[in-house]
Amino acid sequence: MVKIRLWPNSPESGERAYDREEQRQKNVREIMKELDSLVGLVEVKKLVGEIYAFIEIQRRRQKEKLLTEPQVLHMVFKGNPGTGKTTVARIIGRLFKEMGVLPKGHLVEVERADLVGEYIGHTAQKTREQIKKALGGILFIDEAYSLARGGEKDFGREAIDALVKSMEDHKDNLILILAGYRHEMEWFMECNPGLRSRFPIHITFPDYTITELLAIADLMLQKRQYRLSSGAREELRLILEETRAAHVHSGNARLVRNLIERAIRQQAVRLVRKPHVTKEELMTITREDVLRAREHERLEIKA
Repeated sequence: MVKIRLWPNSPESGERAYDREEQRQKNVREIMKELDSLVGLVEVKKLVGEIYAFIEIQRRRQKEKLLTEPQVLHMVFKGNPGTGKTTVARIIGRLFKEMGVLPKGHLVEVERADLVGEYIGHTAQKTREQIKKALGGILFIDEAYSLARGGEKDFGREAIDALVKSMEDHKDNLILILAGYRHEMEWFMECNPGLRSRFPIHITFPDYTITELLAIADLMLQKRQYRLSSGAREELRLILEETRAAHVHSGNARLVRNLIERAIRQQAVRLVRKPHVTKEELMTITREDVLRAREHERLEIKA
């Protein structure tokens, strides 16, 4: 059972301790600012903010020699792929490091194949190896529900047992985050009643709206010093609306990222033929680039 561990004050001089605390607070503010800058995820940000506030108040209570309240910090992330689960997990890891909850705060991302072996005893070994890599940080298990899908004789059960044991053995040095589709994760919690009490924090990641997906596209392009023309923006909107109508992970930011990356490559193919290119042309993604990127997306799906 992971609990908040607050590192004791170091025996350094008052001035150095003050500078160290100032730097810690600055780092925490920057991490929270990064979280707040993410598109959408209003309720996710709110819950992470509540967790941060609780830990911070426990730090202040400890400083005043008041009783502190431990809290289990293992989590369940529920939502479709491409809705920000891994991104938020990385931010939480860094936040917990700065706040003294975890010594490293790194993220180790695994799935069933990384944990489940092919013969008796192999699963426990593989699972322990991944746990060892994650010590001091977060073990993020994607599609965690797949560990319980094979029935009683499936080796996935062995992985679950090894994970539960690690939660006790490394209670001050490891946080587990189980992630996957909402309905499947709810089923997983129901078929493993002992897990629910060990994972008290459940965060639901909603699909992005079309407006949010367009905002994500803008951010991706701004970081690369590109921008959409008005025609390209309208074409991208049409693609997203068509995808939503087909109910194919319509709120998935990965689709946007793939389209943007392909559109950038299509722009390069279009411009490289020209002997002279302006700065404006180098920065602008056109409707033609988006259309060609969409066609390549379709061809890859068919292949």
